[in-house]
Amino acid sequence: MSFDPQFLPLLAAMVLVSFATRAGGFWLMKFVPASPAVEAALKATPIAVMVGIVAPAAARGSHGEIAALAVIFVAMKVIGNDIAAAILGVATVAIVRFLMS
Repeated sequence: MSFDPQFLPLLAAMVLVSFATRAGGFWLMKFVPASPAVEAALKATPIAVMVGIVAPAAARGSHGEIAALAVIFVAMKVIGNDIAAAILGVATVAIVRFLMS
């Protein structure tokens, strides 16, 4: 495996864009009044993102992805931690694929 000299500038650019997106969101939210509707939307965002990541794969009908979608949904409702839900979803896909092979 060789090291591509273009990798580091591309990585730095991705880090900067990712940080700017997140920091910009926090900055913009200080101008939005925290109404109950805004709070409800912000609380629903993590589970919507997790479902949005897994749903296209689950739509293809693979058993591992469908099981992961269910696990992610339950984990987000019970635990409320999107990182833990993502890890559980990936583990679910891996376990189901291993058991089905």
